[in-house]
Amino acid sequence: MLLIDSSGWIEFFMDGPLAGTYAHHLKHPNDVLTPTVVLYEVYKVIKRQRNEEEALTAAAQMGKTQVVPIDDTIALTAADASLTYQLAMADAIVYATALTHKAKLVTSDADLASLPGVVYHKK
Repeated sequence: MLLIDSSGWIEFFMDGPLAGTYAHHLKHPNDVLTPTVVLYEVYKVIKRQRNEEEALTAAAQMGKTQVVPIDDTIALTAADASLTYQLAMADAIVYATALTHKAKLVTSDADLASLPGVVYHKK
């Protein structure tokens, strides 16, 4: 099981330098987790930088993965991770979702790079 964070999805949809790397991770969408906060962030960035139609298309593609809402377990795990690793709220929720579901977190976010269970692709 993999969790692709916002940086990875944005690279993929915006055809960034690591788009191919993330495309490889996204070959099997049923094995990918997407926290709702990632859906929010990606939709917002694409709508702001491109347009609503592309943002909705991206959201629909992300919807083919296992979209994971925040629940009490994830919330409390995120708070602990935030305190332990000095993470911002969204990063903590993403990391906690990966931990809770025993998934590898795949990211290009330097704030998450050194955490256990993270696969980091440097931009």
